[in-house]
Amino acid sequence: MNWTEVTIETAKSGLDLLCAFLTDLGFKGFSIHDPDDFDELMAGKVGHWDYLEEGLEAELTAGAPSVTVYVPENAQGAEQLAAVKSLIAQLKKREDAENFGSLAMSGKNIREEDWANNWKQYFRPLPTGDRLWIMPTWVEEPVPENRTALRIDPGSSFGTGQHDTTKLCLGLLERCVAPGCRVLDIGCGSGILSIGAMLLGAAEANAVDIEQNAAESAAENAARNGISAENYHTFCGNILEDSALTGTLGGGYEVVCANIVADILIAMRELFRGFMKDGASLLLSGIIDERLDEVLAAMQETGFVTEKVEQSAGWAAVWMRKLC
Repeated sequence: MNWTEVTIETAKSGLDLLCAFLTDLGFKGFSIHDPDDFDELMAGKVGHWDYLEEGLEAELTAGAPSVTVYVPENAQGAEQLAAVKSLIAQLKKREDAENFGSLAMSGKNIREEDWANNWKQYFRPLPTGDRLWIMPTWVEEPVPENRTALRIDPGSSFGTGQHDTTKLCLGLLERCVAPGCRVLDIGCGSGILSIGAMLLGAAEANAVDIEQNAAESAAENAARNGISAENYHTFCGNILEDSALTGTLGGGYEVVCANIVADILIAMRELFRGFMKDGASLLLSGIIDERLDEVLAAMQETGFVTEKVEQSAGWAAVWMRKLC
């Protein structure tokens, strides 16, 4: 598969809002260029820089602020690109349009092999929790004794196991996955959480993501781990807007997990309850420390009680239970 790199020029005052709007369209990561970052970098210099690579200053300070996203060249990618164009048209009509700068768009194609391989050198096997061993599919190494290999190739989807949000959530899964339970993974990305749950003893998992590539990646990764398609199902769609999809996913889950962002977790709080049995476990991650209290309060108001909070490197994951 090929990708289109889409860059949108904006003004500094529009960077945060533009990223928020793109998040609403389903984009989970951005490359942000802000020429002011160089000045801030140099202002914070404390003696750790012996030299600056030639041309680095020119590269970091050139051009207007911009946000870059990556769109797959498939049917859903075409829809995403159309949605981005529609968003830009709407922003240009706003009364505060000047805050967003030119909103000029540019794009270039990226080969799948370039996208897929450049980052692999940084992805190494690692232990997670007490039982799992995250293994990139392209690495052949012995799995330590008393560990279960979770083989993963995230492709373009979030979920290598390296990020603190994923590691925290996998650690909590060990505590709440009981043999034979049913699991729902919302915003599944590579499928690493629901696949981990299956390897920990779950009998069935449903995984859903707003991105078609993620749903496909999760299904492929489940197969790599020897998980039958009869017991692992993937879906693509936005459960906040698609009531038919919500109905298809059903209810009666003993474990629901979601590693997304605070605003979406809060927006989904009533849906979480509908998916879960009384007393079932809810695992939430992707929460920056500054938003933790806000998320906890929203969930508690909705009928959840906190069992455990884990934090690492500025991120938090929460294990909660649904009250009757």
